[in-house]
Amino acid sequence: MKYLEEYRDEKAVQVLLKKIHEVTRQPWTLMEVCGGQTHAIIKYGLDGLLPKEISLIHGPGCPVCVTPLEMIDRAIAIASQKEVIFCSFGDMLRVPGSQEDLMSVRAKGADIRILYSPMDALKIAQQNPDKQVVFFAIGFETTAPANAMAVFQAQQLKLKNFSLLLSHVLVPPAMEKILTSPEQKVQAFLAAGHVCSIMGCRQYIPIVKKYRVPIVVTGFEPLDILQGVLLCVQQLEEGRCELENAYSRSVKYEGNLLAQEMIENVFRVVSKTWRGIGEIPQSGLALKEEYESFDAEKRFSLENISSDESSLCISGLILQGLKKPQECPAFGLECTPEQALGATMVSSEGACAAYYRYRQFTER
Repeated sequence: MKYLEEYRDEKAVQVLLKKIHEVTRQPWTLMEVCGGQTHAIIKYGLDGLLPKEISLIHGPGCPVCVTPLEMIDRAIAIASQKEVIFCSFGDMLRVPGSQEDLMSVRAKGADIRILYSPMDALKIAQQNPDKQVVFFAIGFETTAPANAMAVFQAQQLKLKNFSLLLSHVLVPPAMEKILTSPEQKVQAFLAAGHVCSIMGCRQYIPIVKKYRVPIVVTGFEPLDILQGVLLCVQQLEEGRCELENAYSRSVKYEGNLLAQEMIENVFRVVSKTWRGIGEIPQSGLALKEEYESFDAEKRFSLENISSDESSLCISGLILQGLKKPQECPAFGLECTPEQALGATMVSSEGACAAYYRYRQFTER
């Protein structure tokens, strides 16, 4: 397939690996902040092909995984109501809440629908004026424009039966949280190409300057990731700290200005709780005052729901790059995709899911 197989070419991979081995002289720790990159690294065994001096650790790059537990419980509380049509991306249905998940609630008869776009939920609201239609709006900056557009259009249409259960988080503040942790040893970042396709590269410049850390924007295929690793290592070995774009086929310096304008029109930046990590200042999005009537938490009066994580689950440490999935005592035993303790085991971008699928029997 054009523009896919080229980035998995074995000979090109070997050329990049040779260059990485040639330039690596010291031990370096790199973190990718993208679940898609994590899965590619584990699926293709890229970490095992790198010099032993290079450590790749996985950051909070899975938006499903960092959605707080109490937000899942709020989703379940809303979806369980008879007058509600609850709409969500498919990944969210298996994420465990305190007692059950959305899939279990659906099996009991709740009207829960898997959609690929919030605009589809908008159509459902128009077609079902006697129902409250709620879309579970989760994700990084990547999905924010579409959710903002759905709210904007709902206001234009004067819809009274459409709302968002909103759990949007922003990547740069999470990276700063990691860099300020005394336990962390991250020396460079591989930044997520899909986030940068919306927000551009420029949002990372303050982090590069403040923390003196290289950041390379990369894609999701083996060649993309290895090119990102090479650029990071070259910077580190040369004592440089710069922002580089290794994904220029999709990412521009300024990003998608129209998408950014839509986000800024509908949302405001707020502090947000990340599952397993806690509250990170100025790391999330909430609806602006003129759009608050579309806030499902306020519409259903569920702001005060709080929940406790499983004591067996170490997904918070995994999301911060402090532990690998196979270091969890429950991995593959009490915690499996069929009976998960945390979201990192059931999300298609979760680190635990990647290790379970590709390395369950090779690493413990």
